Amino acid sequence: MAGLLDLSNRSRLCLLGADRAKFLHGQVTNDINGLAEHTGCYAALVNAKGKMESDLFTYRLADEILLDFEPDLADAVRSRLESFIIAEDVEVADVAPHFGLLSVQGPKATEVLAALELPTPESEFSLTKTADEIFVVNQPRLGSVGFDLFVPVDAAENLKSRLAEHAPLCSEAAFEKARVLSTIPRFGKDFTSDNLAPEGGIEARAISYAKGCYIGQEIISRIRSRGKVNRILRGLRLDGAAAEGDAVFLGEKQVGKLSSVISAPDAALAIIHRDAAESGTALRVDTKNGSVNAEIATLPFEKFPF
Repeated sequence: MAGLLDLSNRSRLCLLGADRAKFLHGQVTNDINGLAEHTGCYAALVNAKGKMESDLFTYRLADEILLDFEPDLADAVRSRLESFIIAEDVEVADVAPHFGLLSVQGPKATEVLAALELPTPESEFSLTKTADEIFVVNQPRLGSVGFDLFVPVDAAENLKSRLAEHAPLCSEAAFEKARVLSTIPRFGKDFTSDNLAPEGGIEARAISYAKGCYIGQEIISRIRSRGKVNRILRGLRLDGAAAEGDAVFLGEKQVGKLSSVISAPDAALAIIHRDAAESGTALRVDTKNGSVNAEIATLPFEKFPF
C-alpha cells in the first residue's frame, strides 16, 4: 500500500550564488561539497556549542541548493545562515510560497508515481526534474519506500487530486504513528535546541567526521573522541497508555521523559540516559493513571518489533 501526505507546511529555502555549496558546507554537519548534482543528504544545523538549530534535507540542484525542514523555522534558519554571509556570493530565498510539497510513502509508492508517468529516482535522496518543473526526490520518510514531489503551487492541487486516485490522503496522526514505529525522531519534538546533535540519534545519518570544519564541529568531534553522549534517543515498548511528557524511571532514578507517544500498539520515543539505554532494559513510566512498564525496544531508524 501507499499513502499521500501534503507536507506543504514544511519550510523550504533555496541557496543561490556561486559560493552556495562551499558556504553551506561550512554551516552544516554533513558533506555538501561531496554531493553530485541532483543528489542530497540529511544534515543538522548546530550552533557553536553543538546544540541543534534545525535538521535539514539538503538537495544540490543545477543552479541552487534546496533545503527542506520542519514547519515554522524558515525565518530562524534564514537568519542564522545570513548572519554568516560575509563576502561570499550567496543569497537565501524562501521558496515555500512558490512550491508545494506532496509525499507518497509506502511499499507501493513507486507504482503510484508510475501510474501518473512520473519519474522514480532510484537512489535515496536522488532527484529528477520533470518538464513541468516538478522535482521528484527519492525520500523514504517512514523507512520503507517513498518519494517527495516539490510542485509549483499553481499545479499542486491538480497533482494532489491525481495522486489521491491511487494513494489515500493520510492524516498527520497516521504519519506520526508510522514515524514512531520506525523510531524516526522529529526535531522540535523528540530532540530540540536543548540537545546536542548526537543525542537525537541522527549521528550516523547526518554527521560526517571527515568533512572538515563547520560551525559546532569542534564540540561534536570532541564528543566522539570521548566515547559517547550521556543521553540518546530510544524507542520504548509500553504495556499500557501513556502521554507525551510522562517521566521515565530506572528504579527510582528518572532517566528521561516521553516525547512521541502512540497507542495500538503502545509505544513511544524518548531521549534516555545512557545508563538505561541498552536494548531490553526494563523501565517504568509514571502516568497520571499510575505506572506503566516499559522496555528499551529499538535504536533510531529501526522498526519496532511487535
